[in-house]
Amino acid sequence: MKEYKRLLLNNKAWAAEKLEINESYFNDLALDQKPLFLWIGCADSRVPAEEITQSNPGDIFVHRNVANLVVHTDINLLSVLQYAVEVLEVKHIVVCGHYNCGGVKAAMTNQDFGLINKWLRNIKEVYEKHYQELQQIADEKQRFNKLVEINVLEQVNNLAKTTIVQKAWNNRQYPHLHGWVFDMHVGEIKEIVNINAGEYENPIFSYKF
Repeated sequence: MKEYKRLLLNNKAWAAEKLEINESYFNDLALDQKPLFLWIGCADSRVPAEEITQSNPGDIFVHRNVANLVVHTDINLLSVLQYAVEVLEVKHIVVCGHYNCGGVKAAMTNQDFGLINKWLRNIKEVYEKHYQELQQIADEKQRFNKLVEINVLEQVNNLAKTTIVQKAWNNRQYPHLHGWVFDMHVGEIKEIVNINAGEYENPIFSYKF
């Protein structure tokens, strides 16, 4: 059997199972989406948002890219963010990284990876900003893990710097921002940072509305 055929067969089995449990499942699913969460995660195939949080379709609005970055010039990310915040009115935004992230690991080297160098530059700038702190960690794996955590923290801060989030804070006191790291060795999520609506203070990136 060709690999893609297996996916199609699995889909049919999944649909049949859902209907057996609830015959109106797909009619209900098609009505609307009202997720409480926006998930900004890594594109890594081992970190599926719904599965690792035991969530159902419709619970989480998802955006994924290499190394779960929030880049202020990424129109794709900003479009997802604006829709999630202003239209769906999500109450929480989660940036979820993961240990052993290939993007973060690549950014710690001086190797030329071609086009993706442009994207990894964002992580390299985080690495440079925290270089002295990271160099105090002698163990290479622990240093790598620490940069994964710091990268998540910086991406949450990047969210807080956007007018999209700050306008929502000003208008309705949501969304709350969360930074998590998934440890695939044990299957658990580690909380790195939580910022309640309006708690982020930065005189340079604070806007008046």
